Amino acid sequence: MTELLLRGAQCVVTMDDAGSEHATCDILIRDGVIAGIGRGLTTRGDVVDVAGCVVTPGLINTHHHLYQSLTRAVPGGQDALLFGWLQTLYPIWARFGPEDMFVSTQTGLIELALSGCTTTADHLYLFPNGARLDDTIAAAAEVGLRFHPTRGAMSIGVSDGGLPPDVLVEREAAILEDCIRVIDAFHDPRPGAMVRVGVAPCSPFSVSRDLMRDAALLARDKRVMLHTHLAENDEDVAYSLAKFGCRPGEYAQDLGWTGPDVWHAHCVKLDTAEIDLFARSGTGVAHCPCSNCRLGSGIAPVRAMLDAGVNVGLGVDGSASNDAANLIGEARQAMLLQRVTRGADAMSARAALRLATRGGARVLGRDDVGQIVPGMRADLAVWDVSGIEAAGSWDAAALVLAGPTRVRDLFVEGRAVVRDGQVVTVDTGAVIARQNMLAARLAERA
Repeated sequence: MTELLLRGAQCVVTMDDAGSEHATCDILIRDGVIAGIGRGLTTRGDVVDVAGCVVTPGLINTHHHLYQSLTRAVPGGQDALLFGWLQTLYPIWARFGPEDMFVSTQTGLIELALSGCTTTADHLYLFPNGARLDDTIAAAAEVGLRFHPTRGAMSIGVSDGGLPPDVLVEREAAILEDCIRVIDAFHDPRPGAMVRVGVAPCSPFSVSRDLMRDAALLARDKRVMLHTHLAENDEDVAYSLAKFGCRPGEYAQDLGWTGPDVWHAHCVKLDTAEIDLFARSGTGVAHCPCSNCRLGSGIAPVRAMLDAGVNVGLGVDGSASNDAANLIGEARQAMLLQRVTRGADAMSARAALRLATRGGARVLGRDDVGQIVPGMRADLAVWDVSGIEAAGSWDAAALVLAGPTRVRDLFVEGRAVVRDGQVVTVDTGAVIARQNMLAARLAERA
């Protein structure tokens, strides 16, 4: 049995059902699980002094393309809408190999960890030059975050009327075979699982109707979750209307892509009927506010989704469309955008933090993370509020309103991933050096 005590937190924001917050509080962790919360707790194990800190559940990222951390700020894609942005980047991504996938994943995970994230999904939908989903899973194991890798795919290339270049598409039979392989090899359905695999055809404009339907059947046979992009911008909706004769939500429903085992990224352009469909079916949404702003996609109707009962979590999206991967910053942006469209009372700071914790857990089908209560896994973010960012702050809401935007400590399953502001599981300096070398090599060949 191993124990760890976090002693003397200024405030513990539990995100429990009652929204409880505790001042001057200890948290006892036993064998990776929260064993107690209160004052004066004792342990025979290690003690971490968290005086002057706010402790929250670890944040949960519901949508990312970790490989894109190698292609930030690429000329030609900086000011483009979604389709033009993709067409600029596809040829560069086609040069990736296994090392590019591994190192870019570690870079993205380090960045997420420093922003308080303990669990992340990843949507990998291209596998050039021998790259496999296995490369990203190996990277996540070293960094130490909970990982929900999804086996994406593209099967309709430009010669068949799709958007991606033909070199990046795969045969549909091979896609399904590899989905089975990675699920059987890596998926863990047990409570506290560090890896859960999902099935994730890239988007309605890059795969066939048959693959979408077959992927849903496969995922349900294997009891794993489904993920894709949907209704991301006006171009996306226009493509669906022209190609399929229906809106994206109807297309998803027709092919079995609604339900509590499904979550869609973006959903910026969902209409009222689609929002109602998602609420009735329990379909989840990964809201990516910064990426939606960067690509000019619009502001997702998150307030309307929440009011209807849709499960909503936050996603940073790929670093080629967000440029950063700061999940606490994403919570602030989500709050601000809803206020821009619906008024200053449209979303509170605590509601935004709830999206980043409980909301994300619900979207990813996790009932073991996302709140600080006994029996939950010990995924905890420790925020030092004694610095300049929080100076003068009166309330724990300052975490979203003002900062800090980097954690002091981060624990996953009770194990330290970040201590004193530094990732302790991997050599960050070495990862950065390798990342920059790989990025330079890609730029030279572009």
